[in-house]
Amino acid sequence: MKPRRFGYGYGYGYGRVRRAAALLLLLLLCLCLSSLFLLLLHGSSTPLEPAAAAAAAEARVAEAQAEVEEAPLPPGNSKGDKEGRFSILVHSRPGFVLTRATTRSRFFYNRQVNDSIQVDWGEASMITAERILLSHALKDPLNDRFVFVSDSCVPLYNFSYTYDYIMSSSTSFVDSFADTKAGRYNPRMDPVIPVENWRKGSQWAVLIKKHAEVVVDDEVVLPEFQKHCRRRPLPEFWRDWDRPIPAEAWKAHNCIPDEHYVQTLLAQSGLEEELTRRSVTHSAWDLSASKDRERRGWHPVTYKVSDATTRLIKSIKDIDNIYYETENRREWCTSNGKPAPCFLFARKFTRGAGLKLLDSSLIASK
Repeated sequence: MKPRRFGYGYGYGYGRVRRAAALLLLLLLCLCLSSLFLLLLHGSSTPLEPAAAAAAAEARVAEAQAEVEEAPLPPGNSKGDKEGRFSILVHSRPGFVLTRATTRSRFFYNRQVNDSIQVDWGEASMITAERILLSHALKDPLNDRFVFVSDSCVPLYNFSYTYDYIMSSSTSFVDSFADTKAGRYNPRMDPVIPVENWRKGSQWAVLIKKHAEVVVDDEVVLPEFQKHCRRRPLPEFWRDWDRPIPAEAWKAHNCIPDEHYVQTLLAQSGLEEELTRRSVTHSAWDLSASKDRERRGWHPVTYKVSDATTRLIKSIKDIDNIYYETENRREWCTSNGKPAPCFLFARKFTRGAGLKLLDSSLIASK
């Protein structure tokens, strides 16, 4: 019997609203490739005029495809792993191709979906991209778990430990809690999405096949999100603190679709009993008082080279419970019925910080 495979999802953002979320990546059962998490995926150059951009993209695709065709796939099966335990799918912005020039890892060659869309941070296009990845992944019957991670993630443990941790659970890992904060839920969603089913959490989920199918087949919740869940039209994180905030700005609902969609859909579908309601990806949101403006705003802390230390990694690995204040719920973390660390991945790390961790062997060991 061939080993089961699970799916892995990857989201790429540039850290600024106007360039954010250019890539999403679905890694089917690939939890271990350090080079994957540490890739620098380009795409932040000055936008061209539409006609010029289309011509340039077509030329890049043709050139890259020729290069890819010459490049052998990694040893083992056609999707990369000699034991058949993982495969990779990539959603990138239209026109971007992963080649020797843009990635060090051959595991990405020929793994990009052919119907990718332009993704904007804080818009419903992010969840549309996730659905595209899942729809492709579900075509392969061997894919059994579907794990979304971002390019700024680093693995905290080796592949075997991570694989066993996830595969030993019959549930999805979905960070999900009741969202009682005013301004996120739009009453116009009712009665299709009643407020009691409204949830919030991290987009970095691990889905079992049944739940991946629910996401792909959804024709009820998604349209409501597309109409009524939108981020507030504020300037870029208001990091220019001296600029006045428009008087009408705070009247708009501030809804970030990817922080609510999967959680709300599964709650709406009566499937919360089939979830482990926590994420396996760690993000730090508790430095809002920092004097460093780059560490404040609507995104989690980005760890720089100076932050990438043994002490930091150990502190994350030592976390064994998560407290959800809105539900007065403490989630004690387990794996295969035994106490276990909560997190398998951590983010957000700069490329330099990730390389430092990899070179110093601070990660990828049990």
